[in-house]
Amino acid sequence: MYSPIQSFKLLHKFCDKEAYKGYDPYDGLNSALFQSLPLVSKNRYAKLVWIQFFKRFPYNLRPLVGVRKEYNPKALGLFLSSYCNLYRLDPTEEHLEKIKLFSDKIFDHQNPDWSGACWGYNFDWQARAFFQPKNTPTVVASTFIGCALLDAYDILKDKKLLNTARSTCDFILNDLNRNYDSQGNFAFSYSPLDTSVVFNASLLGARLLSRVYSYTNESLLIEEAKKAISFCCNHQKEDGSWSYGTYDFHQWVDNFHTGYNLECIYDYQFYSGDHSFKEHIEKGYQYYINTFFTSVGIPKYYNNSIYPIDIHTTSQLVVTAAKLGRFYKDKDIIDKVMDWTITNMQSKKGYFYFQKKKLISSKIPYMRWAQAWMFYAFSIYFINEQKN
Repeated sequence: MYSPIQSFKLLHKFCDKEAYKGYDPYDGLNSALFQSLPLVSKNRYAKLVWIQFFKRFPYNLRPLVGVRKEYNPKALGLFLSSYCNLYRLDPTEEHLEKIKLFSDKIFDHQNPDWSGACWGYNFDWQARAFFQPKNTPTVVASTFIGCALLDAYDILKDKKLLNTARSTCDFILNDLNRNYDSQGNFAFSYSPLDTSVVFNASLLGARLLSRVYSYTNESLLIEEAKKAISFCCNHQKEDGSWSYGTYDFHQWVDNFHTGYNLECIYDYQFYSGDHSFKEHIEKGYQYYINTFFTSVGIPKYYNNSIYPIDIHTTSQLVVTAAKLGRFYKDKDIIDKVMDWTITNMQSKKGYFYFQKKKLISSKIPYMRWAQAWMFYAFSIYFINEQKN
């Protein structure tokens, strides 16, 4: 079994070799074959079936149907944050050049058509709740990138990085739709094109507003962030969990979105100094750490089911525990989960598998979903190891 540092070196070598481009679980609609069939490619149900088939099928048919490896903007953000962490650990010229490289790539992929700086995914995306054309900006992609730009600003002190992250707040405040409750609190929509309530997505918007507030001291940012935090905390269940969203078909409880929620609420608390949601964080974290990880280190996907074991569940554990200051207290389970994942979900070529299932696992080397997230998790793991 590889140690974390050995595992990371293999992953780093793979990502470098691939130039940080790759496939994605949801990129099936990029297929040249599918796009050449106009009667099919314009049908909502055909798009949903096609994209879900490519997500669920355990073997990679993308090269056969004309899906190419590409940069994914969210992956660029995760790699940028990762290299910022690595630079703090080891301030080499190589790490500095990677920070500049990914910052430039992010600017190249920005969507200029909205109120502020924003980013979407490099593929059309058909979900049950909505359809997102390629490059439609989402609060998820945009806020991960906004935070990454702030990570880079802390190192480079380039005002363009800070100003762009601040501009993303304009996208959040002006372009996203809102669902209000009776108390005047609200949830941000996933994108400007839908009105869905997805708790982790709205909280990610609040997280970026809170972090930018820590640089600019604009009261509007923290006031709006608190309303979004309040909305989601009011929907926390008695046991500390959250469903994915409010739609009838969003009523599952899963591992990494719970981790997102906790991370974002904690960041609001950290940047605002407002501790009124402390009990929500504590209750949520106890549910998270006691529900989603087995005694031998297997990370469960759902609260009531282990499978499919998704690589994102491992990476988010490291991020959430570190963010909430629980890295050392829960290091035993973190190390068990990391060891299990390295042993069972890393290829000899260095990349991590997408999902391990009961029968046939999906070992496709997705760049955003698997490699970027594990790269980011390793960078956080090493920083916290050094603090010891």
